[in-house]
Amino acid sequence: MTWTQTVAPLNGSIVLSALAALVPILYFFWALAIKRMKGHVAGITTLLLAVLVAVLVYGMPVRMAVMSSVQGAVYGLLPIGWIIICAVFLYKLTVKTGQFDLIRASVVSITEDRRLQVLLIAFSFGAFLEGAAGFGAPVAITAALLVGLGFHPLYAAGLCLIANTAPVAFGAIGIPILAVEGPTGVPAMEISKMVGRQLPFLSAFVPFYLIVIMAGVKKAVEVLPAILVSGVSFALTQYLTSNFLGPELPDILSALVSIVALALFLKVWKPKQVFRFSAEQASFELAAAAASAGHAGPKHSSLQVVKAWSPFVMLTVFIFLWGLPPVKKALLGTYEGSNPLLNLLNPLGKLLTFTPEVPGLHKLIIDTAGNPMAAVFKLELLAAAGTSILVAAVVTKFIVRISWKDWCSTFAETLHELRFPIVTIASVVAFAYVTNASGMSTTLGTLLASTGVLFPFFAPFLGWLGVFITGSDTSSNLLFGHLQKVTATQLGVDPVLAIAANTSGGVTGKMISPQSIAVACAAVGLAGKEADLVRFTLKHSIILVVLVGLITFLQSNVLSWMIP
Repeated sequence: MTWTQTVAPLNGSIVLSALAALVPILYFFWALAIKRMKGHVAGITTLLLAVLVAVLVYGMPVRMAVMSSVQGAVYGLLPIGWIIICAVFLYKLTVKTGQFDLIRASVVSITEDRRLQVLLIAFSFGAFLEGAAGFGAPVAITAALLVGLGFHPLYAAGLCLIANTAPVAFGAIGIPILAVEGPTGVPAMEISKMVGRQLPFLSAFVPFYLIVIMAGVKKAVEVLPAILVSGVSFALTQYLTSNFLGPELPDILSALVSIVALALFLKVWKPKQVFRFSAEQASFELAAAAASAGHAGPKHSSLQVVKAWSPFVMLTVFIFLWGLPPVKKALLGTYEGSNPLLNLLNPLGKLLTFTPEVPGLHKLIIDTAGNPMAAVFKLELLAAAGTSILVAAVVTKFIVRISWKDWCSTFAETLHELRFPIVTIASVVAFAYVTNASGMSTTLGTLLASTGVLFPFFAPFLGWLGVFITGSDTSSNLLFGHLQKVTATQLGVDPVLAIAANTSGGVTGKMISPQSIAVACAAVGLAGKEADLVRFTLKHSIILVVLVGLITFLQSNVLSWMIP
């Protein structure tokens, strides 16, 4: 028996229906930001409220509402939860074996300045991981690194979430842009060009914005040369690669250029004053006094430093390999080429890939366009990005020479520590799936799309909303990409601009998405403190989406020559 979605279930009123659809979202913000509930409690109660709205307001059958939440919870566990578990596990291995002390020393040898460390790790290295993997891995890994360097966990998580805005549109080898070509029919290259004429403005601005958040405008101006090197090199490479190569490589190449440019620049330029947080100033002064008295810590050889970084080198290598299209096909068991290694891997990939239909849901919901909605469990055990991190952890075991007993006990310890964060992630992803399956997200999108001449300004807000709900720029594009195209065509706006605006606006919603908040808190040991992180990132998310809205509005009117 099928069920058809309704855009305006309350007396045909899109406004009343949108208010009803907003109830779970507003409740979630209230639960975290005001009531300060534990993340897993807020997630579970928000899911229950969403199911009630879906059933009582939208008329969704109870079985379908429950099964859509089950589908979302499973996706929350794999691939998202699996990435977090493996990323935190790899980080804990470096701490347990003492390698992280050398990592910390090597970063400090480049710069002791906390502002510049954020640029190198949160902004540039995070962008590289976003381009190679996405799905929460960048924030989890970079936030853990910053905490290991001595950053306060809340600051580390918040700064890494904000830094992650610049690369999200081209994340996971360009998946958000490649995916939206299907439902819209607009070539991915055209969308890539347009996004590449929007996001570089944000990419050049975010490094400065990060330092202002950390230390204020005056302290940001002190390191303005380094900020410009980091941000401008990234933005320029992002523009060139997105416009002339396509959506697959902008993040990876921009991040590498930014890292190398800043590291080389810091060899010839240093800030006049080293910035540290006030709480750690005394310990640094004691360390400096000890060093001047001849009690400096041991010098580490280049080989020791390379060994210390090797877990993250392995992580980068395997994440990159997992993202390559031919390898990805082999990991899924669908490779048909002539490479002998991939042909050997192909049967194992097929054996460990399961896509069963969701019972009572698959193609039984008819969306507002009259199309049946597919609903399958995507259990890609070998192809999951988390598995690539686990393989890196296995290789790391032999490099750092930790026993299998300690390796396994560290993994068990990680699972125990992350039990509540994983529940949070599963529940908020389940909430996103119920919102999509019931039609609540379509109601909210339709209301935003009815803004007339101001639509170019509000188009990014639609992407922002989509990423908040789904936690993914890819999902937001699939959810609202066609709606953006249809609305733009009706209003005489270039569809390429509207679709790109959905993508660019979406990146600013990542930092407040319940999934991202849960992931960041899990990575830095702040389980139960999700409310504090939401309060930290919310205003920055709104500021940045308004900025993208202004850029899009100008490109629709004054700067229309920028549209490809």
